[in-house]
Amino acid sequence: MLSTNQIHQGSCIDGMSQIEDGKVDLVFADPPFNIGYTYDVYDDQREADEYLQFCESWIGQAHRILKPDGSFWLAIGDEYAAELKLLSQRLGFHCRSWVIWYYTFGVNCVRGFSRSHTHLFHFVKDREHFTFNGDNPLVRVASARQLVYADKRANSKGRLPDNTWILRPQDSPPGGFSMSHDTWFYSRVAGTFKEREGFHGCQMPEQILGRILRISSNPGDVVVDPFGGSGTTLAVAKKLGRQWMGFELSPEYAQHIATRLADCQPGDPLDGVEDPLTSAPKTSQGKKRTEFKNGRPVLPLDEDTKAAIIDAFQQTSQGYSSDYLLCDPELSAAFLKACRAAKIGGDARVWNSFLLRLRKAGRLPAATQKSKQASWAQMEPYREAAEVAVRLVELDYSMTLDEMLCCPAAVAEFDRLAASFSPGYSPFQYRWSAMGLRKRARTKRFQSVASDQAEKWKKTRLPASKAIEGCMAKSFVCPGVLEISNENELIFVSETTNIRDRIAQILDSDAWQRFSPSQVRVWKVDGELDQFALRAHRSEAGNSLLNCGFVRLGGREDH
Repeated sequence: MLSTNQIHQGSCIDGMSQIEDGKVDLVFADPPFNIGYTYDVYDDQREADEYLQFCESWIGQAHRILKPDGSFWLAIGDEYAAELKLLSQRLGFHCRSWVIWYYTFGVNCVRGFSRSHTHLFHFVKDREHFTFNGDNPLVRVASARQLVYADKRANSKGRLPDNTWILRPQDSPPGGFSMSHDTWFYSRVAGTFKEREGFHGCQMPEQILGRILRISSNPGDVVVDPFGGSGTTLAVAKKLGRQWMGFELSPEYAQHIATRLADCQPGDPLDGVEDPLTSAPKTSQGKKRTEFKNGRPVLPLDEDTKAAIIDAFQQTSQGYSSDYLLCDPELSAAFLKACRAAKIGGDARVWNSFLLRLRKAGRLPAATQKSKQASWAQMEPYREAAEVAVRLVELDYSMTLDEMLCCPAAVAEFDRLAASFSPGYSPFQYRWSAMGLRKRARTKRFQSVASDQAEKWKKTRLPASKAIEGCMAKSFVCPGVLEISNENELIFVSETTNIRDRIAQILDSDAWQRFSPSQVRVWKVDGELDQFALRAHRSEAGNSLLNCGFVRLGGREDH
């Protein structure tokens, strides 16, 4: 199979023919529309029959390389939308959605209406089994009740978007919303926006690609773009922690794409306005519009609401801290039930967020019960599974640890991910170890040691990389720090009391194997402080994919 995390210069048909059957999770294609554009070496004015034969060849390859539960998204103009839909279905795809992306800086036509939209088809191989992450808050949109009426009955999770996605830069007031009901809005300034990389005339905003990749793939999945173009699909895939592979016929474009990809890293924010700006008609009742931050409603925390949240916390916390309550599924459920009974505006995510805001403001009563503490050694079997799960939620949901614990959908995904990397432990254990890891990483003691040792480790020669299976020898029954890599990137930096056991756990885990670990560097280092210092340095220096920001040198979170 061709290498992932690379742009391959050449024909996509030839390139995809070298990919094994059923190895790809998502194909996104924005092919030449055959409408007269000049794309360097593309002939975008082919005869109709020749164009359809060309499309049949590459769409057939896309169908072959996709996994049984994979998805295929196709962006195409009016001229061939219907034909390519029928062609894709004839080749074995099932059409799940036909979306219209509307924009207002389209192709100007002298004798006809200007083109201002693109068709986005969502195809799957299996009607019943395919990836569709509809609970991710970043693919949901706000309702009219949220936007205009500040209605307590509004579901602050929002809803899934309609099949019209709108891009209207001239209608975007600063910090405001477009005046079109039930549509998605992506703010962009035509001609000067950062995404217009200056070398390709037909580019999609990163936010639209972000929605598609979040809906139809997961971190670690393989995303293929047959027509690299400006590299937006590949840049978004890299930022969201996917493995990616692109094809580009033009050597010049391929070089531009490589440069663009070198300038972004997993966890980087997507370009463009994140908020899906939805709107509804003005109301004469004079009610205040809901404020939004990062696409999420910010409900007011007035004194009555503060009192109600504090009362619900006192009723249900059993004397534990707010952090402990959020980590304990039973206590958390009791708190939410009390908020619901008190008819506090919002939903679970809002109430949990209010609770943390009050904690940070020092308004919550002090804990009277000591939290159940597990030692660092006791948490070893599952603590790094919790770290990886936090990181994957960071990448896919764009949330910090606190934000994740406040969001039921996100914390449920965290629980599932942590259990997939290290099964057999409780949600509380996974959540509490993540909190403990962050607290430990932020202490002055650990941060000062990491900072003090950074220069030493920079000057120390790296140990040779070896095949991961080579660490199963008896000589590796010892403590140490590991760099785990695949053929393209550093996946994770681990610290352990038993290197061989840690490697055995990785080799036996389907969740780890999705990231194709194949190589390892080993430092036989003992002691919590020294191990942490080395891990902080190497995860930062190597920009490891699955280490959380707060364990890196500096102890930051990624956003």
